[in-house]
Amino acid sequence: MLFSSCNCVRLPSSMSRRGVLCAGGAGFVSVLIGTLVGTSRTAHAQALGSQVPEVDRLAVRMVTDNEVIQFVPSEKRGSLTIERRTAGNQTPDAPPRTTLTGEWGLSMHAESGRGNETRNVLVDFGYTPETLVTNMSILKIDPSTFDALVLSHGHFDHFGGMVGFLAANKGKLKKNLPLFVGGEDCFCTRQVVANGGQFGALDRKAIADAELSLMMAEGPAIVADHAFTTGKIPLVSAEKPLRATQEKIGVVNGFGCFPEKMSPAKNTGAYIPDDFEHEIATNFVVKGKGLVILTSCSHRGVINTVRQAQTSSGVQKVHAVIGGFHIVPPLDDTYIRMVLADFKEINPDYLILGHCSGDRFYDLARNELGDKVIHSAVGTRFVFEA
Repeated sequence: MLFSSCNCVRLPSSMSRRGVLCAGGAGFVSVLIGTLVGTSRTAHAQALGSQVPEVDRLAVRMVTDNEVIQFVPSEKRGSLTIERRTAGNQTPDAPPRTTLTGEWGLSMHAESGRGNETRNVLVDFGYTPETLVTNMSILKIDPSTFDALVLSHGHFDHFGGMVGFLAANKGKLKKNLPLFVGGEDCFCTRQVVANGGQFGALDRKAIADAELSLMMAEGPAIVADHAFTTGKIPLVSAEKPLRATQEKIGVVNGFGCFPEKMSPAKNTGAYIPDDFEHEIATNFVVKGKGLVILTSCSHRGVINTVRQAQTSSGVQKVHAVIGGFHIVPPLDDTYIRMVLADFKEINPDYLILGHCSGDRFYDLARNELGDKVIHSAVGTRFVFEA
């Protein structure tokens, strides 16, 4: 079904005795789509107040990441336990029937504990549902235990697995399970700058059909009692991360972002540079240790992301930064050393690099920061304790 300001749209009989109504404006379109796909479940997330939640323990598992690393043992570095899982469901003297799979994408499972209570949050969905669902099964992650879902931003390598994941777990997820996004911008249609290839748009109807509660978190927001999002990330550092996509405002065939919910400056009717204003990070405060920041992709700059987590929580000590740092070619050594200088000032206990962090950044970071820098891989579980 095609939605635009001048198309005739056939309505359900319960909505109109005539059955057909010509849409006369963008506002009508968003109301109509909201009725059809159930966006009445959309709400503003609970704001992070002065009481920032703390947890006693936190385990972050890489469910989808770029690579699988075999035959590296588990280890401890200070109070951090690194549990590495390298095998799938295998039987002796026979081919593996399933095995952990790497792909260009990211998904992280965070399990936190405070006293006797436990919370489970899934951050991002990777590129394909096949990888996400298979890896979850092998890692024995039970989606029925999830207390919240977070989508960091509207790129296909972070939401591509979502629709298949929701279909595979239909009827298994908690009722009205919240899905946190950083704003309406997350739904906009995107394309790759280099070749004009389409990079997908988030499926609003699939979210409604799964009976999720869509939580808009433009500002810092509480997630499942134990975590919080950064909200919008201001550009406060000298970082200039690469921006490989463009976005377009509008709704076509039910996909896209509502024009009246976007800034007029962006509503040009054409593709415009993607500023990732909607991107959010997910954060925990581990008691006695400090912030653990799940960056996802850092399109707003990894230092900007860390600074916003500090500012929004009032907690300055950074225990760990986990996820994609988005420092890849053609960003050069001068740029990398600038970011490393900022990290030295912040002085985190650990940098755990995954997804889009870049090999050159890893090499230089290891030279500068040593064992504070850890390579991520599919199945690895990072355990932090108070």
